[in-house]
Amino acid sequence: MNLEIDIRHQAGMLALDACFTIERPGITALFGPSGSGKTTLINAIAGLIRPDDGTITINGTAVFDRKNSIHLPPRQRRVGYVFQDARLFPHLTVRKNLYFAHRRSPNPLPNGEIDAIIAMLGIGGLLSRRPIKLSGGEKQRVSLGRALLGKPDILLLDEPLSALDQARKDEILPYLEALRDQRRLPILYVSHAIDEVARLADNMVVMENGTVRASGSVFDILARTDLAPLTGQFDTGAVIPATVTGHDTAGGITFLDCAGHQLIVPLLGPATPIAPAPATATRLRQTRLHIRARDVMIATTIPDGISANNIVPVTIRNLQPLDHAGMDVALHLGHLATDTANTQKHAPVIHARITGYSASRLNLQPGQQVYAVIKSVTVDGKLRDTDA
Repeated sequence: MNLEIDIRHQAGMLALDACFTIERPGITALFGPSGSGKTTLINAIAGLIRPDDGTITINGTAVFDRKNSIHLPPRQRRVGYVFQDARLFPHLTVRKNLYFAHRRSPNPLPNGEIDAIIAMLGIGGLLSRRPIKLSGGEKQRVSLGRALLGKPDILLLDEPLSALDQARKDEILPYLEALRDQRRLPILYVSHAIDEVARLADNMVVMENGTVRASGSVFDILARTDLAPLTGQFDTGAVIPATVTGHDTAGGITFLDCAGHQLIVPLLGPATPIAPAPATATRLRQTRLHIRARDVMIATTIPDGISANNIVPVTIRNLQPLDHAGMDVALHLGHLATDTANTQKHAPVIHARITGYSASRLNLQPGQQVYAVIKSVTVDGKLRDTDA
């Protein structure tokens, strides 16, 4: 399943010029400041607006092609759309809202699939209620279910958490994680909240003033310092995958392996289950970490007598001056030899933000082997069971 976008469109003062491809299932975050063209773009994908020029292809089928006069109406595009405000039919029960899209699908889901979606979203106990009796988080879960029961080829989520308070966001985020892990379809997720993106997304498209500034793996995009003005200077850092190796319940900590290096985080809870694994598969418990540059210090020798639990060997990749006499230091995990280019290419990178004075005082240089003292590690999302 894939999505190919190459369109131009003038919407008021916004000149949209977007070109990118989503080649696999999972969540792709469409990220950028307000007015960057995110909603205009997904409205074009859904068929709610007709672009001035270009093409849109979903799963190998052209749903828009200006030169060949193709512009399929929304109903024929097999697109599921979840808006910011849920948009449930107020006069219908949850059950009837869910089945609204199901009845109109040209290839309806079997009953077993419907039951699995309802169970995944935890809305089985809401079926007899009307929308007025639902919380904001419950409404969004029902809206997700209604979109999925239409059996779409792609799911579009337009800032589905922006209208919710933090408690309701925390309620629905695990269901979005389950949707990402259990349903095999591409999801385009519009957001301007970097924490949501770091927790949920597999890939990321960064937009500014109607154009695509960058696209690729969320792990690579969030580590790029040149995008910090768009992705958030304060939260610039790295998102990296990790595997659970053990727990110390008495000490309240969990041990993680990250590219062969141990990290310690507060005790993690139970994993979000996926479909049963084959009998021969090994089940791994995985999560992802968000290590912010502001939470990383650099030491030239292993420090002693400090409270930080995470002190890992690193190799300086490069140093980049920032505004206000600051310095961004990119660090490969591990002490790497300068001639092992292939090893360096695949070693995860974290970032430290220090003063230029500190960089000069420590005489930091590319290729230098030092130590990263990580003051805080954010675990983005719950554990996931995956098959090795």
